[in-house]
Formats: sequence, structure tokens, C-alpha cells
Amino acid sequence: MSWFSEIELGPPVEVFALIKAYNEDNFEQKVNLSVGAYRTAEGKPWLLPVVKEASIKLVNDATLNKEYLPILGLESFSNAATNLLLGVDSPAIIEKRAFGVHSLSGTGSLRVGAEFLARVLGKKIFYYSKPTWENHILLFKNAGFEEGREYRYWDNNTRSLDFDGMIQDLRNAPTGSVIILHAVAHNPTGIDPTVEQWDQIANVVKERRLFPFFDCAYQGFASGDVAKDAYSVRRFASLGFEFFCAQSFAKNFGLYNERVGNLTVVVNNPSVIPAIKSHLTIIVRGMYSNPPAHGARIVEAVLRDPVMYEKWQDHIKTMSSRIIEMRKELRRSLEHLGTPGEWNHLTEHIGMFSYTGLTESQVERMIRNHHVYMLRSGRISMAGLNPSNVYYVAKSIHETILAVPTKV
Repeated sequence: MSWFSEIELGPPVEVFALIKAYNEDNFEQKVNLSVGAYRTAEGKPWLLPVVKEASIKLVNDATLNKEYLPILGLESFSNAATNLLLGVDSPAIIEKRAFGVHSLSGTGSLRVGAEFLARVLGKKIFYYSKPTWENHILLFKNAGFEEGREYRYWDNNTRSLDFDGMIQDLRNAPTGSVIILHAVAHNPTGIDPTVEQWDQIANVVKERRLFPFFDCAYQGFASGDVAKDAYSVRRFASLGFEFFCAQSFAKNFGLYNERVGNLTVVVNNPSVIPAIKSHLTIIVRGMYSNPPAHGARIVEAVLRDPVMYEKWQDHIKTMSSRIIEMRKELRRSLEHLGTPGEWNHLTEHIGMFSYTGLTESQVERMIRNHHVYMLRSGRISMAGLNPSNVYYVAKSIHETILAVPTKV
């Protein structure tokens, strides 16, 4: 007898399946626009020089060891990460109403926060943007939420934010529902609400008594300005909201495989913090016991050292500027070719990802005929573009739209 003989294959994780297919492709001009990781103008991964500098200092620090961290992680790192997110002048920081939990990157921060909301606060319904990062749904369902609902976000006809639809759906959300909000550089569309729209979102969230859960994966990486990229979170904090925010340091520090994250918790009354921490401790203990130290120590070292912090700010400007330039170049190339459709959304949106507007059948042709690998939704990673392949990608999109003439 075998306990496992009846198990059927589970569905593949799309982005990792595409990476595998790309790696096995021998076509010389192949392009990978699926993976959410920064690449240089030469198409190579980039170890940030300041990250290497901090790593060397840590290796040479004789006072450090490999002992377990506390269950809630490295507190000095969490404090630095929370200050980066909210700003040291935030009332929540000054009044000691905010704290962080060192977690396993953004994914772990989301999962820990979601499990707390489901188990401790009894939350059952969560809302996510249509579309969203697909792991949001899996994380919240696995954490104990009973129902996930969509709020409108992307309008494919205008390739812009369906703000009226978003507001209407949030107004119809049951009181107490958890709302996942992308803090900046919305994944996968690349479009964010304006400053004025964030205020309207905050009004509806307050009116309906919804619980905001921000996902902040691109602070500094999106625009090169950490304060600008944290606007939405800082605005909610200034308006007196209680909320969670999952921070990731994969993109903005290039620490993809170190899994460095922080769950920032903002409350109105600091007296409730010990109770919250006690339940978070129980959740983490039963999930992964405690987080790894090395990546968090790198981030902490950089954030706390003025010289290294200045270098890091230069690095994030380098990364964000290159991606912004690739957005401009792809748009220029498509318009030069006379590609059907409007392409201004490519430069109006921000961050690593953008929706092209290509249909699933067009994406299939991009992969099959041109060896340009992208998600079937039409999402591409702008970091995968570089001066040597951007015109080839534009020509591939042009040919595909002419061959499969669906409205883009």
C-alpha cells in the first residue's frame, strides 16, 4: 500500500515554470520578462556594492555568532525597517504606537499578519485588487480566511486605474473586511492611485471600518525616493489608522535569496502592543520558530550607518532610473514601429512590472514565435529589458499584434 499513489500533479507556479522554459531555450535572442528581479543593462543580476560592503563587515565582526534569534527576530533591524517605512518623525514612531516583526521577506510578513487577523481577530473576508500578485490569494486562504473577494483596479480598455470601480467595491465591502493595498508600484499592473485618490480610499476605508493591510515590496526601488514611495502608508498613519504593512527587502536591497522582511504594526494605543506581540510569538513559533539573521543584519547595518545609507540611496536611484529609461525606450520603439494601440501607459506607470495589454493568445505567440517569455496575463518585468533587447521585444510585440489582431 502507498499513501501517495492517488496524488495528482498540482498546477505549476507560472513564473517558475517560465524561468525553467527560458533556461532550457537555446534561441540566441531569447528574452525573459517574467522574473521579478533586477537586471543590469547587460542583463545580469546585480549585487549592490553597499550590500557587499556590509556583508564583509559582518563576516569580520568577531562579536557575531550563529545563535538563534528571538522568535520575533532581530529587534534592532525591525526598528530600523519600521522607521524607514513610516519616517522617524511619524507620530506613530514618536508615540511608540508602531513596532515591527522580523519575518521571512514580504511573503512571510503577509502570512504572519494574515494568520493573526484570522486567528486572533476572527477576520473571515479579505479583498484583493483585480488583478493582484497571485500569492496574495494563496497566503490569505492558507492563513485561515474563508473568503477572498476582488475589488476592481485595472481597466484594460484605458490601461489605467478603474478608480470608480475600486471605490464602489470598497464601499460595498462588509464592515471589518481586510483590504490588501499595494503601497507603491502595484504588482502586476504598475499603476498606483494619485495622492488625491489615496485620500478618497482612506475615507472609504474609515467610513466602512475596513482593516488596511499594505504590501510594500518596492520602497525606494520604484522612484528612487524612499519617502515618495512610502506616501500611502505614511498618509494612513498620519490619519490615525491602525494597520499592518508587509515590507520586503528583496528588490530594494537585491537580497532576493536572504528572505528579509518586516511586518510593521501600527496601533492607536501602545498599551495593546504586548498582547499583540504575545499572539504573534505563538504564530511564528508554530510556523518557522524564528527568522534567519544574515540578511537582516545587512539591512540594519546599511540603514543605521549614514555613509552606507547614502550609498544605498545612490543604488536605488540607479536601479529605478534604469527601469524608467526602459519604459521610455519600449514606448518609443513601439510608437516608431507604428504598433496598433496606445502605449503611453508604459511611461505613466511605475516600478518593476507593467501590463502590456496583450491577450493570452498573443502571449503564447510571443513565447512560441519570438522566445519572449512573459506571464499569460500580459505582465512583463521592465527589469528584463535592456538596450540590446528592447527593440527586439518591441518588434515582437508589433508582429504579434498584427498576426493576432485583438484589441490591445
